[in-house]
Amino acid sequence: MNAVELHRKLENNAGLLIFGILFVSAIGGLVQVLPSVFQDALVAPSENVEPYSALQLAGRDIYIRESCGNCHSQQVRPLLAEVQRYGPYSRAGESAYDRPFLWGSKRTGPDLHRVGGKFSDAWQRLHLIDPRTVVPDSIMPGYPWLAETPVDAPDVQRKMRVLRRLGHPYTDEQIAAAAATLAEQMEVDAVVAYLQALRAKP
Repeated sequence: MNAVELHRKLENNAGLLIFGILFVSAIGGLVQVLPSVFQDALVAPSENVEPYSALQLAGRDIYIRESCGNCHSQQVRPLLAEVQRYGPYSRAGESAYDRPFLWGSKRTGPDLHRVGGKFSDAWQRLHLIDPRTVVPDSIMPGYPWLAETPVDAPDVQRKMRVLRRLGHPYTDEQIAAAAATLAEQMEVDAVVAYLQALRAKP
C-alpha cells in the first residue's frame, strides 16, 4: 500500500482517522511531559528556596482568590529586555514549592516574580488598597476589603498539612505555630508578605 492509498483509507475511515490523531497527539504530549518528570533539576528546589511561611502562604491563596494572576505573570523569560527590566530570568527550581504554578502569560500589569524588596511594605499596602495613591496612572483596581478582613488561620494550617504530604518540609512546630503567627493579621498583611517573598534567590 503506497502513501496515497493509505491517505485515502484514513480519510474514508473516520474511526481510523480519529485514532491516528489521538496517537500522534499522545506522542507529542509525552515528548513534552516526560523530560520534566525525569529531570531532577526541574522539580528539585533551587538553593536558598524555602517553602512559604504561614503568612506568605495565606497571602498566596488570597492572591489567587482575587485573580491577580489574570493581569500579572510570575515568570521572567530569558530575553535581554525582560532581564534588564525585571532581573534574573526565572528558573524551574524557584517554583518547586508553588502549587499551583502562577507563571502566567498575560501582562496587563508588570511581572511580579522579582517584585520582593523593590518597594516597602507600606508602599505595597497602599498600592493594594488604592493603587492610584502611589501610581497615579494605574489601571489596577483597589482591594480595600483586604485591610478589613482577618486571615483564616485554620485554613492555612490545613493547607500546610496537605503540602507536607506533597513534599514541602513543614514541621509539626511550624504548622502548630501558624495560628499564633496569623493572629490579628489582616489579609492585606498576608498579600504584602507574599509579594515581598517574590525575589531572586542568590
